[in-house]
Amino acid sequence: MSEPLTALVLIDVIEAFFRPGASTYYPAAADVLPPLRALLAAARERGTLVLHAVERHRPGMDDFEWRKLPRHNEAGTDEAAYVAGFEPAGDREVEVPKRRYSAFYATDLDLLLREQGVTRLVVAGVKTNVCVRATVQDAFAGGFETWVVGPATNSNRPHLAEASLEDIERYFGRVVGLDEGIAAL
Repeated sequence: MSEPLTALVLIDVIEAFFRPGASTYYPAAADVLPPLRALLAAARERGTLVLHAVERHRPGMDDFEWRKLPRHNEAGTDEAAYVAGFEPAGDREVEVPKRRYSAFYATDLDLLLREQGVTRLVVAGVKTNVCVRATVQDAFAGGFETWVVGPATNSNRPHLAEASLEDIERYFGRVVGLDEGIAAL
């Protein structure tokens, strides 16, 4: 049996989560940057497809998410910009703008992955209990084998991140270490 074709999905590696004072910033987010850099470097070196799933809301327009959270991550703002070094580079890296937590909901991510023959996803980014979990759950529902790189994701609510990783391992995919995530790319 041949090795599954794998893509790296990076979730919300944008300034809003990593820059002090930004609307969705939390200090522990910085802890995931070194493993995220290692994953991205390995993917770029190997020519692995990289999907940059980024939360971007339309400025000046209503958004259902505002019923739960204050306005944030509006397209064109400094908060919605990539953390330096995480901007898509080359034709093997694609931006997937999203307006909901899941990178699959109302985007063309599923279509893009299927057209490229991808069957396995290595997922990393912020926040474990929100956007990462929603994306992984939808990936599972769509029939994708999904690996979450544990050290490359976290949350401002560590107990919810831990519970989410437990649920992901039990119901939706695998939780792996950095070395195993890199090897899969």
